[in-house]
Amino acid sequence: MTNKRRRRQRLPAEPVTISIERMSNEGRGIGSLDGKIAFVDGALPGENVSAVYTGQRSQYDELKTVEVLTESKERVKPPCDVASICGGCTLQHFDSNAQLRFKQSVLLNHLQHNANQTDYDVLPAMAGPTLSYRRKARLGVRYVHRKGDVLVGFREQGNSFITNMEGCPVLVSQVDSLIRPLRDLIHSMEICREIPQIEVAVGESAARPDEDIDNDLVVSLILRHLQPLPESDLQKLKMFADEHQVQWFLQSGGPATVKRFWPETGADKLSYYLPVTDAAKSIEMQFAPSDFTQVNALINRKMIRQAIELLDLQPEDSVLDLFCGLGNFSLPMALHCAQVTGVEGSQEMSERASDNARLNNIENTRFFSADLFTEFDGQPWSDQQYTKVLLDPPRSGAIEIVQRINELAPEVIVYVSCNPATLARDAGELLNQGYKMTHAGVMDMFPHTGHVESMARFVKKDSGA
Repeated sequence: MTNKRRRRQRLPAEPVTISIERMSNEGRGIGSLDGKIAFVDGALPGENVSAVYTGQRSQYDELKTVEVLTESKERVKPPCDVASICGGCTLQHFDSNAQLRFKQSVLLNHLQHNANQTDYDVLPAMAGPTLSYRRKARLGVRYVHRKGDVLVGFREQGNSFITNMEGCPVLVSQVDSLIRPLRDLIHSMEICREIPQIEVAVGESAARPDEDIDNDLVVSLILRHLQPLPESDLQKLKMFADEHQVQWFLQSGGPATVKRFWPETGADKLSYYLPVTDAAKSIEMQFAPSDFTQVNALINRKMIRQAIELLDLQPEDSVLDLFCGLGNFSLPMALHCAQVTGVEGSQEMSERASDNARLNNIENTRFFSADLFTEFDGQPWSDQQYTKVLLDPPRSGAIEIVQRINELAPEVIVYVSCNPATLARDAGELLNQGYKMTHAGVMDMFPHTGHVESMARFVKKDSGA
């Protein structure tokens, strides 16, 4: 074996022309150059584009569009000036309706090729606003000495640089308008070089119907700082909060160090609301600014309603909600059945779910903390039978659970997925366990991205459900 280091291959500098034949599951155009597969960012099927190399592998090349020579009918002008650079969105050049059709096709192809599933009802693609929808974000911060400026925003596509952006139209408007003021604020601070990140969390101050869901929002900002903040910087944060009507939390280390800073008084938690059947009543869901919550509030509401409909909850049902988080599905489901048992890997989140149940006087729920990938036997929640199960796992899926699903023996399973590949894999295992898939469809939780959120319904073949 040689000790000589391989030199990094120099990429061709000149643009090449390539015809785009189809799209990858991640939303990149696919063509071929000299018989080799090429993935092209920013290109759509049917287009001829001029593109430059960004990477070369033995099996494929990677390129980025620099000029569109022949446009697809589905190409649109991006609503953001830095859409071709920013990694926060990668599909703004793609018509929104076409994006939905593409995401639906990604899901259906996975289900057909990886689970051999074609005989089921395709749910209508769930859509909402494609701009001003995002309520959660981690914005990178970097002082750029060469420019004498501070950048605040998402990282660029394909690298760790932070995009030079003045605003972000996919963030809720109250946060979009803060990007430039935040840049100016941090540039004025003594420790501007020691601030790597601002985390954004947006809540609601009152229950609103779907059409007014973005009224009365509360913006919280978590400032990550690597050095103690001098008094002069603390005063600047206070003035910024008062001027822009935001809340500051400070984070000096890990997640446990997040503390409210300004205003000094007020709740340490935010809230969002889930309307129930009675229009005059809503469930209040409290969460800490650093907690996981769905980024798209309207799609979240629609998603919960669809899950409840697919489960066809009855007053006698006992439901198991696995990966329940802070009770996002559990509490609305509890209003329609006898009991809901929620299980979550994080002790803090399962306690948050219990707190939310008490807050809303919902008494037919119970919550447990367990590692759902390893802890199953002998758990207080695993020894009883459930009529119905809701699964909402991380991207890795829930193969460890579905392989043992007959120990729980539910009549109906609704599976909420953020990765169609693992959904298809787990669907195949559920079929082996005696279940049939009856419905599947996508939900556009992250418009303008290649992220595919989906939902599928399974019934036990001998249950008659």
